[in-house]
Amino acid sequence: MHKILVGSACVVLIFTLWVVIFGHKGFVDFNHLRIEKETLVEENKKLQEENVDLYREVERARNDPEYIENVAREELGMIGKDEVIFKFKDKESQAEEENKETE
Repeated sequence: MHKILVGSACVVLIFTLWVVIFGHKGFVDFNHLRIEKETLVEENKKLQEENVDLYREVERARNDPEYIENVAREELGMIGKDEVIFKFKDKESQAEEENKETE
């Protein structure tokens, strides 16, 4: 009788441990959620930093004429009044162009 009671207690204990570790909302699920939370917190931190940078850029675009001029020149290729752009070919592009002409 004593062996049956000890055996039953062991089975119950093993089943309980299995449920705690592998069951729904068990340790394995908890560990996955912890890792997911860490990933989301890190991603959220990066997005917050990006938002701050974008906010600063918007503020500069609204209030800084030099910044607006720089963006127009760099990103849109615009030039100021009475300005002329000179484009010079470097040696590599000139050599490539000559090679294309000979082919």
